[in-house]
Amino acid sequence: MSKKLLLNSKDIQIILHRLACQLIENHNDFSETVLIGLQPRGVFFANRIVEILQNEYAIKNLQLGLLDITFYRDDFRRRSEPLAATSTKINFLIEDKKVVIIDDVLYSGRSVRAALTAIQSFGRPKQIELLVLIDRRFSRHLPIQPDYRGRQVDAINKEKVLVTWKETHEIDAVYLQQK
Repeated sequence: MSKKLLLNSKDIQIILHRLACQLIENHNDFSETVLIGLQPRGVFFANRIVEILQNEYAIKNLQLGLLDITFYRDDFRRRSEPLAATSTKINFLIEDKKVVIIDDVLYSGRSVRAALTAIQSFGRPKQIELLVLIDRRFSRHLPIQPDYRGRQVDAINKEKVLVTWKETHEIDAVYLQQK
């Protein structure tokens, strides 16, 4: 399998700052906004966004939740191997709040659809937005589009977008991998 580097660590840092600024433009002080990172891979991305908002832009009282969508997926019972659930940690109310769902790669839209269903268990948000690092725009199975995107990637179905974070792979990078 060959890998092509799409984004290096510096590129990712630039994108993270741009996305943080876009969030500030649309949500001001975040008093009516909560951030939800999708388990497992969206959590690293969400943590980085929160870190930048708090440390570099002095945004206080950010609320970050972690959402596991395993049992809300439409392919839950179709897989040959059992899925391993991670934890959901949402220690705040989302009723009448603006919710920003954060994930690393938007591919078919099925994970986001599952997240929309799962979020309803925690209340009825005023608004839901989607923030992704990578938007694979020609791969959508559902009519779901991001409100914030780091980079659009035109990948054919036999290619995979692989995001690595220094917390798990010792390097921040995005690759296009041939299957």
